[in-house]
Amino acid sequence: MAVLRSRHEAEALAARLPPLLVQAERVAATVAQGVHGRRRVGSGDSFWQFRPYVPGDPVSRIDWRETAKSERAYVRENEWEAAQSVWLWHDRSPSMDWQSEKGLPTKRDRAALVLLALAALLVRGGERVALIGAGLPPAHGRAVLDRMALIMARAADAVEGLPPVMRLPRHASVVLIGDFLMPLDETQDLLAGYAASGVRGHLLQVLDPAEESLPYDGRVRFEGLEREGNLVLARVEAVREQYQARLAGHQAGLAALARSHGWSLATHRTDRPPHQALLALYGMMSGGLPPGHTAFATGA
Repeated sequence: MAVLRSRHEAEALAARLPPLLVQAERVAATVAQGVHGRRRVGSGDSFWQFRPYVPGDPVSRIDWRETAKSERAYVRENEWEAAQSVWLWHDRSPSMDWQSEKGLPTKRDRAALVLLALAALLVRGGERVALIGAGLPPAHGRAVLDRMALIMARAADAVEGLPPVMRLPRHASVVLIGDFLMPLDETQDLLAGYAASGVRGHLLQVLDPAEESLPYDGRVRFEGLEREGNLVLARVEAVREQYQARLAGHQAGLAALARSHGWSLATHRTDRPPHQALLALYGMMSGGLPPGHTAFATGA
């Protein structure tokens, strides 16, 4: 009986797998048509660029021939030639299982789609990817996408809070996708933990459009999804400007945290095409956006 039950569970999981994978690979293919391979600083032999020397750079990296042409010291940077590991995570807390309209995806569904599409895009470029908390090492190839999708399908239970800080290789990259509406000090602790080990990364904030605009009028009862309790407002429109100002302040604080730790931040709304979020993320990872800057992945 146990074997039969396990078989039914496996078949149910497999049935959920193809649609997510197909959709994710379709999103990845859309973005792949308009982007080039990632170029990063590394120890390979292919020249990338010269940049001004900054305190802390090893003197051995100074290119004296280029330096002799000007009054400034320049460092020679090469591209990575070996694939690097990229560690991915998306928020599965109860607040992510929300949508303001039936025609919109939940924030969790959109986060999962963008994560798997990013993994597919990275694998196309020869990168090794892994899920934070899955207990599996980074890998590449089609098999890793199937495995990641299966793990994500099995992880149906909501999990509160941000992931713990993992010990990762110094040159690994981390991508975290969620609404990041928790207190800023929680996000600060996570980023500081990775920064202490030399790991940098990228944040993608996913929001429902109603969370930005608060479009409701009149008496509305708001239900807390993470034990915050319920709130009844007699006239929502009376607090709309205050709410929007507070959200803007939170987002500014999130951007400041990312900037202080050398991370990048992009924002995305669930009423926009998912490939916009993927394009913003991939652009940040490719060096198209300086650390600490914010990309708004909300274009139509």
